[in-house]
Amino acid sequence: MTPTTLSFGERLSESEVHQRFRAHPFFEAVRTAELSTEHAATLLAQWWHPLHYFPTFLARCVAVLPDIASKSAITRILNQEAGGDDPTQAHELVYADSMERCGFDRAVVTGSAPFPETEALVEGYRAASETPADALGFIFATETTDLLMVSSIGTAIARTTGATDNAWVSIHVVQEPDHVEEANRVLLSGFEAEQEAAVLRAADRMWQLWTGFFDRLVVETGLEVPAATR
Repeated sequence: MTPTTLSFGERLSESEVHQRFRAHPFFEAVRTAELSTEHAATLLAQWWHPLHYFPTFLARCVAVLPDIASKSAITRILNQEAGGDDPTQAHELVYADSMERCGFDRAVVTGSAPFPETEALVEGYRAASETPADALGFIFATETTDLLMVSSIGTAIARTTGATDNAWVSIHVVQEPDHVEEANRVLLSGFEAEQEAAVLRAADRMWQLWTGFFDRLVVETGLEVPAATR
């Protein structure tokens, strides 16, 4: 068998599970299908749960990762997620404030019950933070697809409210390249083959959980999936 010439980061990015997730019909449907304000609120309310848990996940990852370089890289991501020295700039507060300014009920956005698929996603993050390989797999998988998911929320907001200037979307555009750089800096260091395989499996597991999350949203929002992607 010819040895692969792909880097570790490229192998993660080229995962078939990853590619299927990026091609999820939700991302096309949210741009083209009919979408009500109520359906957009459902999307925002479900997104709140992994968003709210993410700083806790990162903090647990810092605790479980064994080397100071990894801890430093993930701490930088955590610092931005938590607002740095200004907690009012924490991503979850910017999110709640932004959606309220767009006309969504803050109590609905931040206080709705999670769907089972959303609960499974958050539990997946919690469980992944218990071992270094799982933590790294989930971190990389999140940071490499975060802008895709955030942009879908921005699209849903713009199409249902007309609001195109959303602070929460904007902060991701500014900060996400730093997050990806930090994730890559950790993950592109040398690993043994067994360690690489474990990180790859974890990344695939995260993309599978997000696929389930968006599968449920397609059903709950009644988005008509384009025929070509069915």
